[in-house]
Amino acid sequence: LKNYGKALKDKEFLHALGFSTAFTIVTTIVINVIAFAIAYMLTKAIKGSTLFRSVFFMPNLIGGIILGYIWLLLLNGVLAHWGRALTYKASYGFWGLVILVCWQQIGYMMIIYIAGLQSIPSDYIEAAKVDGATAWQTFWKVKIPNLMPTITICLFLSITNGFKLFDQNLALTGGAPAHSTEMLALNIYNTFYSRAGIAWQGIGQAKAVIFCILVVTISMIQLKATRSKEVQQ
Repeated sequence: LKNYGKALKDKEFLHALGFSTAFTIVTTIVINVIAFAIAYMLTKAIKGSTLFRSVFFMPNLIGGIILGYIWLLLLNGVLAHWGRALTYKASYGFWGLVILVCWQQIGYMMIIYIAGLQSIPSDYIEAAKVDGATAWQTFWKVKIPNLMPTITICLFLSITNGFKLFDQNLALTGGAPAHSTEMLALNIYNTFYSRAGIAWQGIGQAKAVIFCILVVTISMIQLKATRSKEVQQ
């Protein structure tokens, strides 16, 4: 119990919790909005749509550490024009991580959304047209309700991936400057391996348990909220 108390009082852990929460909210919204928009366009009769799907999905095949170092070089190269770097201040690292993760995961979510859109029965769309529904009404009243199982999956993956992010965080910023861009997984790792003493290992274990409970709780709330919107086909 003492270790749990110390973990909850650790300022670096609390900052990592706030940083991870803000990061997860932003990336979940951006990833799902852009992925759905791309998927919606690619399910239309667009020439070369198969090629576009492959191109958008490819970043997901690259490992997180490699992506981190690639984007570190790219973003630092851009910021160098102003004499800055990703580790100059926390906001730079935050948006750098957002760009990296969105670029990596949008293609994966896009594939799931495409599968969801293609699974909507064409009879529903035809019935809506017969009833005189506009394209906008068909989108909101027919497609979105039938797409809720897919949205549930994509939100679940986005939220859990956001909180569990480790390798990209380690490669891109390493938590710098002064642990201000350190996310929960990296904070737990540093507690175990960057601080001397058995006491810190106990605190690290307590942080890991709190982290697990937090992610499971948020995920269950999200699953319950979105599943309640699903329609029976």
